[in-house]
Amino acid sequence: MTEAVARLTYRGYLRLDKLLDAQEPLSTAHDEMLFIIQHQTSELWMKLAIHELKAICRQIKADELRPAFKMLSRVSRIFEQLNSAWDVLRTMTPSEYTRFRAVLGQSSGFESYQYRMIEFLVGNKNAAMLRPHEHDAVLLSQLETVHREPSLYDLTIRALHRRGFAIDAAVLERDVVATHVADDSVRAAWATVYRDPPRYWELYELAEKLVDFEDYFRRWRFNHVTTVERVIGFKRGTGGSSGVPYLRRMLDVVLFPELWQVRTEL
Repeated sequence: MTEAVARLTYRGYLRLDKLLDAQEPLSTAHDEMLFIIQHQTSELWMKLAIHELKAICRQIKADELRPAFKMLSRVSRIFEQLNSAWDVLRTMTPSEYTRFRAVLGQSSGFESYQYRMIEFLVGNKNAAMLRPHEHDAVLLSQLETVHREPSLYDLTIRALHRRGFAIDAAVLERDVVATHVADDSVRAAWATVYRDPPRYWELYELAEKLVDFEDYFRRWRFNHVTTVERVIGFKRGTGGSSGVPYLRRMLDVVLFPELWQVRTEL
């Protein structure tokens, strides 16, 4: 054991001085601290989600599905934590938020590059969402890289193909900068998997882990909408977004469409 490790403390290892000094309210409003900490902790959870999702993509690409199962379960639990964070923020009333909203200027959660990276990693490839980050060349480059790469679901569909399922060439060869659109050959493959789980157990397990994740992700979006509506109603967002109407449209986005469609077919 090195001397540096021997002298390591809990406070030092976790960089608590830096972490706990990162809350700097711009007003005297009591609830601004809640607002800052809720968003900071959410960004920390999203950092972990990105770490896990990138590893999941590597595992699926390498046909190592079993390690991906644990990671997908972890990402679902991360989004369970993110959902719980809305419960805390919802204790803030509209009048309490009004006391410090003006100091936020044009800053907005709409600018969360980590959330955008998660969207790209799991397959919601809306190129228009790159624009809020054009002012930062480094972040934009990171997002563009993920935007150009196959998503988690693209890689999953390719794994289906490698395991003998007839996936249309148009799906396998499509430009992955666009969001995947539901395809009959992909739905037929999942239907085969779900009709005979013992034979296709790894793919069956992967499918259920993906559905679990999207379930939690949808709940996060729903809780986001209801929290915003509860706190600011239908006012425009601080960054100029339409607020609740935009968030409600996001509720209709389906990441893994065939996995939901096949349930009607079975």
